[in-house]
Amino acid sequence: MTSVGWDVIVVGAGSAGAALAVRSAEQGKRVLLLDAGPDYRSAQTHEAWRSPNPAVALMDPAAAEGLLWTGLNSSRTDKQRQAPYWRGRGAGGSSSVNGQIAIRPPMADFEGWSGQGCSGWSAQDVLPYFAKLEDDEQFGDEPYHGRGGPTPIHRMPQEEWGGVDTALARSALAAGFGWAPDVNAPDATGVSPYPINSRDGRRVSVNDAYLEPARDLNPLTVRGDALVDRVLFEGNRAVGVQLVSGGRVVTEHADTVVLSAGVIHSPAILLRSGVGPAEHLRTLGIDVRHELPVGLGMQDHPMALVSIPLTDAAAVKSPHDRHTNVCVRWTSGPGAPQNDVMFVSLNQNVLAMATASTSTGSGAFGVWLNQNHSRGVLRLTSTDPEDQPLVRQRMLSDERDLALLRHGVRTLVGLALRPEAAAITEGSVEKENEALFAVLDSDSRLDGHLLDTVVDAQHGTSTCRMGAADDPGAVVDSECRVLGVEGLRVVDASVFPSVPRANTNLATIMAGELMADRIA
Repeated sequence: MTSVGWDVIVVGAGSAGAALAVRSAEQGKRVLLLDAGPDYRSAQTHEAWRSPNPAVALMDPAAAEGLLWTGLNSSRTDKQRQAPYWRGRGAGGSSSVNGQIAIRPPMADFEGWSGQGCSGWSAQDVLPYFAKLEDDEQFGDEPYHGRGGPTPIHRMPQEEWGGVDTALARSALAAGFGWAPDVNAPDATGVSPYPINSRDGRRVSVNDAYLEPARDLNPLTVRGDALVDRVLFEGNRAVGVQLVSGGRVVTEHADTVVLSAGVIHSPAILLRSGVGPAEHLRTLGIDVRHELPVGLGMQDHPMALVSIPLTDAAAVKSPHDRHTNVCVRWTSGPGAPQNDVMFVSLNQNVLAMATASTSTGSGAFGVWLNQNHSRGVLRLTSTDPEDQPLVRQRMLSDERDLALLRHGVRTLVGLALRPEAAAITEGSVEKENEALFAVLDSDSRLDGHLLDTVVDAQHGTSTCRMGAADDPGAVVDSECRVLGVEGLRVVDASVFPSVPRANTNLATIMAGELMADRIA
């Protein structure tokens, strides 16, 4: 029998892993937290990542080095080529490099999960953990909120919004959408300020919020530059991990192994460990330990944009100006799921940001599908943990998603052409979006345009889906235990049954908080 060195090994120091590791150490467990990227103290964070605008760091090679996975790509639709898919690595994971959005999913998401066999994930179950993780400066005294938790929740005052923020809010309100000052209230819908996980205008990641205050906890050891290859087993039980660190192969052992390496790398570790689709594993010469649909079911939020050429008064004045402060959650029609579509303001066009530009000349209104039917696929390209998997998101591959995004885009165009938006527009929206307006009246041609141009929101989920034991799509049960083996769990956004109807960071931290208590 292998000697046990730790009570818990957590693989991945991102939003779920940091919260779970710290809470487990607070309970007295001996916890080893591993991450493939660098471990660094909060004070060592590159200043560019503190900026309210993530484009500042993305355009700075010195800031991005080591904190973004290199060589990680994905195709968004079946018509698109592979392109970079940004995921964070190192202390804080993607919470150190994302857009700092601290929005909760509607509680209806969790009622849906519970109804699909994910017992213990109902709204009543998760709401206390959303409250526990936050320090909401404006609504913290409400019974469904929290004050004094690790994650600050800030909302930019309207007088500090960008021009596109103000235009989207005014246009949507004039078009009949309601006002919801607290988007994180359980039944909120309509126009809302985006909550932001920042304090004094500076990012607060889970490295800052969770790991830094816990560095002196004796039961917690954080180790960076530790690339986990696979899980080690004795019989049917996980007993540790094999990793590569400093060019050496190292093994670590524990009573419980928790994969919190995210939507891409948690499934990749499972696949290299022999847990996944048998046919795929055999093509790579991996012995099949247990056949499960690992790497299947990926979702993200497909987003389409209407670019807006901005007046000088509406354009951002500094690269550090906040890139978005307003969202509009809405229900697409009678009988549709609540808040199945969302509009977002972009004070800088996200496509310019994606090419690491800080051009201030154009902004955009965006629309994304909060709820999707399409599912993507992740496959290993080799057994080498240094090699990134092949990711095909297959967005809009389900006709229902195409039909809904068509409706969303046409509604968004209507908002962009309203007088409230004209007040910030320099020139012609039609000319700026010539390719879109040329196909707007044809379903088939608009579909082709969307399949060619849709982007994602970097909100990947569901590659290790949670569900009932008899669910053919499930990889883990409602306790996040990998089906068919013992001592192994996955706790991160990869276990979400579907992409939530919101940005994913806050829900991922919540999962780490909740599962720390469940494992205890």
